[in-house]
Amino acid sequence: MRLGMGVVGPNNGVIGVITDINGDFAVVMSLMHKDSRISGKLLKTGETGTIAWDGKYPNLVTFTGIPKSTRVAKGDSIITSGFSSIFPKGLLLGRIEEVYLETATNNFKIVVRTAANFYNLEYAYAIDNVQQETINALLKKATNSSK
Repeated sequence: MRLGMGVVGPNNGVIGVITDINGDFAVVMSLMHKDSRISGKLLKTGETGTIAWDGKYPNLVTFTGIPKSTRVAKGDSIITSGFSSIFPKGLLLGRIEEVYLETATNNFKIVVRTAANFYNLEYAYAIDNVQQETINALLKKATNSSK
């Protein structure tokens, strides 16, 4: 195990990211943490946005950044976008529960029921992307050279 590894449940539903390690144990910042931000994607249309928890209801997260011109419907799947080295593309984040129009923007506010059931979660699996450290080093180098 190492810091920054993605964590999924038995059904491959996203749970969170490893933030601390001590021997054979790890601390995971779950989707149900206010500081958690994961890049998601609408399975049907491919639009990407951000999954975050507003702290209100367990198993419900918010998916933002989706334009009002996008066709979305209750029950549509939200998957990981693959835009980071933490989660591969295509893991289920959840399914759309409700869709609202944001008044201040041209985007939807989408409520998503998480694929992982945080009420009775017993087992979790860390995703070992063997190329994660190399990818992160390259991204850091590219970021530093553009400054």
